[in-house]
Amino acid sequence: MPRTSLPADAVAAATARLEYFTPRWPEGRQPVHTCYVPADRVHPDVVTEWGAQALAALEGHAPSPEGLAELLDLEPALAADVHAGVRAKLAAEPVEDLRVDFEDGYGSRPDDEEDADAERTALLVRAWLDAGVAPGRFGVRIKSFDTPELVRRGVRTLDVFLTALGGPPPGFVITFPKVTSRRQVEVFGDVLDLFGVPLRFEVQVETTRSVVDASGLLALPGYLEAGRGRVSGLHFGTYDYTAGCGLGAAHQHLAHSACDFARHTMQLAAAGRGVELSDGSTNALPVGDAVREGWRTHYRLVRRSLAHGFHQGWDLHPAQLVTRYAAVHAYHREGLAASAARLRAYAERVAGAVLDEPATAQALSETFVRALDCGALTPEEVNDVTGLGVSELRNLARRGR
Repeated sequence: MPRTSLPADAVAAATARLEYFTPRWPEGRQPVHTCYVPADRVHPDVVTEWGAQALAALEGHAPSPEGLAELLDLEPALAADVHAGVRAKLAAEPVEDLRVDFEDGYGSRPDDEEDADAERTALLVRAWLDAGVAPGRFGVRIKSFDTPELVRRGVRTLDVFLTALGGPPPGFVITFPKVTSRRQVEVFGDVLDLFGVPLRFEVQVETTRSVVDASGLLALPGYLEAGRGRVSGLHFGTYDYTAGCGLGAAHQHLAHSACDFARHTMQLAAAGRGVELSDGSTNALPVGDAVREGWRTHYRLVRRSLAHGFHQGWDLHPAQLVTRYAAVHAYHREGLAASAARLRAYAERVAGAVLDEPATAQALSETFVRALDCGALTPEEVNDVTGLGVSELRNLARRGR
């Protein structure tokens, strides 16, 4: 046995103060989007209606792979796979995550009207659950805690909704908007405790004070700590945030560098905390004579979000589902062979031109898991190119599913 110089008890004493960080990953499948629908417009067939409208837009403006290739500047071979995948997705699962909106999209209503909408939409969700047709994830966005009246109304809406729903089923999430202080997160958590059941919520990062607090420190780490494990996601809000930064209307968009700063801060705060990230929306809607331009804008922004590591975003109109899924499917299919070769080499410990670290292999695996979850790739396609099965990929990605 080799000799050593350091006494074991001295080493133990010197290292006793260390704290070890164990990273956590979000549990379950992350949706590629969240569809925000004002509560008064939520009806029994809203999900199928969104899918039908999206399919009609696809048929009307890009009925063939060639048309989609021309519109979005895709390679013809890639466009064929993407077009078929988008069509199948819109028919089978047009909405992955639905949020019943009682905030900006809904506005200020008389109490009896908002009470009625809260109860009606909760009973509707319960009927979906009983019939097995609810979206994989769903929830409500309540009003902010900006004023005493908004606090009262937001808490009451949540109370009416959850009482009518009969408790939070799997997949239920609450969206907490316009957060401006750690105290708001603490108080909201205390309010949720009053329901006596486990409830988690998303913090909307849409104010400057949700990125940098009044003392000049980064705010989001404190928000996550104040949430005491309840914060499931950080969702970016494009227009409130850019307006708060003083940007003019023409510069209030997702591609602005001010948004990049906020998003990168969100990534740093959420890394290894089991918290999902979602990008914001674009109000350049693909409607009327602006369908093709709206699609190009939306597709470009979704691809940009994906490149920045944001795999989820907001959709505000059914026609945006076309370019949401086109962008996601194209993203996962482009470079498929190269990514698969790197993952296969790592799994088989084969030397190649690129020597990947375990963290990179994890990221590659997670990419394939996301592609499987959203329907961009089939298990057979993934197995063919990687040599790995679905369970092997999930284990390598360490997603805890």
